[in-house]
Amino acid sequence: MVAKRRRLSNPLALAVMVLLMERSMHPYEIARTLRRRGKDSSTKINYGSLYTVVQNLEKHGFVEVAEVQRQGNRPERTLYGITEAGREEATEWLSDLLAVPAREYPIFETALSLVGVLHPDEVARLLEERLSRLEVQVASARGALEKLYETLPRLFLVETEYQAHMVEAQAQWVRGLLQELKDGSLPGVQAWRTFHETGEMPPEFQDLEDRQVEQ
Repeated sequence: MVAKRRRLSNPLALAVMVLLMERSMHPYEIARTLRRRGKDSSTKINYGSLYTVVQNLEKHGFVEVAEVQRQGNRPERTLYGITEAGREEATEWLSDLLAVPAREYPIFETALSLVGVLHPDEVARLLEERLSRLEVQVASARGALEKLYETLPRLFLVETEYQAHMVEAQAQWVRGLLQELKDGSLPGVQAWRTFHETGEMPPEFQDLEDRQVEQ
């Protein structure tokens, strides 16, 4: 199965369409409902950009004006509803996201790809700091989940579970890398250290660069 190229790619657009499958709402109510349900922990919700998202959905025929309300001297409120095309788009989009792994680019991966510019001892110190923060996040997430399990079905907490598991997995990986940095068992760490202490490119690093150029 190959993910379909979509006219809209902002995950907030998908969240809006799924919410409008329940009932028609105006943009402020959409944002408030998403935040009340804790969806801002998995989807970036910006009230200002939400109007643009809704407008784009309307332009593509995925949502439509369902009603315009006026109460007293208050400004008009435009309620939007999902269209049949929107239901189909949301269902297909969500199915793709669940079934097809997508290449993502977390900023931590970017930092790891450039880590050689720092001394290995400094990297170890920074990773210890990161690990400490990750462990706090894990404890906090687990504590919050235990409380939420008391009032909500697990179905509505699976994204929070996933987030907790990802933080735990990252903490475990960082812990292992730290150990290898400290005991010197990480392949290439001695050459890395030599580079920072002498300023000279170790032969094994130069050989690696030459092989990459040849490929």
